[in-house]
Amino acid sequence: MADQFFITRAVLTGTGAYLPEQILTNEDMAKRVDTSDEWIVERTGIKQRHFAGPHETTAFMGAQAGRQALEKAGLAPESLGAIIVATSTPDQMFPATAVRIQAALGANNAFGFDLSAACSGFVYGLSVADAMLRAGQVKNVLVIGSEVFSRLLNFEDRATCVLFGDGAGAVLLEAREVEKSGPGLLSTHLYADGALGDILYVDCGTDDNRTPGHLVMHGREVFRHAVNLLAGAVNDALAENNLTAAAIDLLVPHQANKRIIDGVGKKLGLPAERVVITVQKHANTSAASIPLALAEAVQDGRAVPGKLLLLEALGGGLTWGSALLRL
Repeated sequence: MADQFFITRAVLTGTGAYLPEQILTNEDMAKRVDTSDEWIVERTGIKQRHFAGPHETTAFMGAQAGRQALEKAGLAPESLGAIIVATSTPDQMFPATAVRIQAALGANNAFGFDLSAACSGFVYGLSVADAMLRAGQVKNVLVIGSEVFSRLLNFEDRATCVLFGDGAGAVLLEAREVEKSGPGLLSTHLYADGALGDILYVDCGTDDNRTPGHLVMHGREVFRHAVNLLAGAVNDALAENNLTAAAIDLLVPHQANKRIIDGVGKKLGLPAERVVITVQKHANTSAASIPLALAEAVQDGRAVPGKLLLLEALGGGLTWGSALLRL
């Protein structure tokens, strides 16, 4: 009879982060493009970002973050079951960044693959890992977001080149039998609208008609959709679990723009101290931004066992999603 009160969940047991050595302040960016610290901060909240050096590839950074997550969880690499890498900036078309990371970690018994959902990629990766763990396909999954957006930026477009940075974040999820009120991913919620794909994209691919290499964003259109779509995803997560916003201990959002983050927090009625914000230090690191913010909140003691965290993101596609996680 006691078994009916337990459920298999994906429980977070380790976090990791990696940021490139080079830091560029807004003043540094102003030396390259026609901009200013005041202009950037007022519109985005960003004060600096990290840019990867030649050796700091997507795979290198992802492996660094992944190794840290494994160490914090106390799990040997050879015991790892799977690696999911959310990235829009893979080092190669193939092999997947995940298998490069597998080799770097020595995770010889793990399989791996990449997942592309732009800035929503980490939430999508959590959802896939959650399904695999609940189904018993593997016992643990390393979910990594790793990006080198600096290599896609058009430095003639001051409206976009100041917004992005590089980095990697990782979480280790393990299948555990827990009480229904216990830790783990409670639910994930994924959405997409391909009709809005042309407001945020990168103009490269295998289509010969495309000019390779640069990120293109219609910022006003993205902003116009972002707050309402994210609020909807958040409300769906709360409704699915019969919760109200008052139950959320920490909002850990995708770090794209402070005004968007503030807008979602306001809609939820959350005070500033219950919203994790790192955009001022990291800028928009796409799929890496949520795990980087989560790792910081764990490190500084805001995210501790028992806390209920709400994760949300929106990115090119458009794709967006949310996840409820109890530590």
